[in-house]
Amino acid sequence: MKSVIGIFCVTAFIFSTSVSYGQSKKDYAGRIDSLIQSPASPRPFNGVVLITQNGKTKYSKAYGFQDSRTKIPLKMDDQFEIMSNTKQITSVLVLKQFEKGKVDLQAPIKKYLPSLTQPWADSVTVHQLLNHTHGIVDVEKPLVFKPGTEFKYGNLSNILLGKIIEKTSGKSYIQSATDLFKELHLKNTFCYSKDNRRNLVSGHMNKNNNFTPVENSFINDENMPADGVITTADDMAVWNSLLHKGKILSAKSYKLMTTSSVLSQHDVFGKEKSGYGYNIRIVKYNDIPYLGHTGLGDGFASMNVYVPGSDISIIIMENQMSEDSHLYYYQEAVIRDIVMESSLIKRK
Repeated sequence: MKSVIGIFCVTAFIFSTSVSYGQSKKDYAGRIDSLIQSPASPRPFNGVVLITQNGKTKYSKAYGFQDSRTKIPLKMDDQFEIMSNTKQITSVLVLKQFEKGKVDLQAPIKKYLPSLTQPWADSVTVHQLLNHTHGIVDVEKPLVFKPGTEFKYGNLSNILLGKIIEKTSGKSYIQSATDLFKELHLKNTFCYSKDNRRNLVSGHMNKNNNFTPVENSFINDENMPADGVITTADDMAVWNSLLHKGKILSAKSYKLMTTSSVLSQHDVFGKEKSGYGYNIRIVKYNDIPYLGHTGLGDGFASMNVYVPGSDISIIIMENQMSEDSHLYYYQEAVIRDIVMESSLIKRK
């Protein structure tokens, strides 16, 4: 999957240039509009795009529908499943316990999860769960590599982190997350519940540009720490601002989270390996550093990018997931590139 995404990201970049109709790189809004509205795109965009700088909105538009059956138009305050972008929130909750002295990041996870029976529970650390260097593929099976020697991304690490949060906080993961959202005044952010969807839009599978609603979410209490948070574009931008300006974590914790501790490759973020911290990627675009992650599943796709040197958030959330893996983050990657090339970016 990763190799073909890279090919389409390059193709998408060329496509975005061709549809700019002579627009300069400074006209990021016009270029984004052209990209999304072009009939030449291999798939339609169905979601919201929010770009903020210094807390001010620079671009904010919703395209498409909430549900393919009703065709009710999307609004900017609609709520989306952010899937793996949830993992960043889980990292913060772990680091909150670290700040309270309840979690030792270098301690073996057996200390917090004594029910684990595999021998590796005495060697895998919390730190290795946070940066996906643990080597666990199944709690009943041996490791696939020595902890700390390789990177292998997956949901299991965050499922275990969720259990550590519960053990050390004395609260359910959902309650810990809910308390954090309340503390940060993120009123439109919550953990998924099939009984309380609030303004959550319907996810869709896109096959040959035919949309099929996803009737049953795979999110449950078990995988909630990996995939289960629902939010709006505005709340995600507020989260970025609070997190990256020192309003949520201590300076020490934030540095641990956003410092590369392993290298990994993801074609949306480049063909070469780049840094990975605690459920967040540390990347450069033409020597401009930025932080980011993606989320995919349940008929949703999302990208969250923050550019520290320019205080820019790029939030893109769709309620569709292409069945063609080539097109998972087609417009997302190009929009990111358009903004990174624009006059919004501060250059030395």
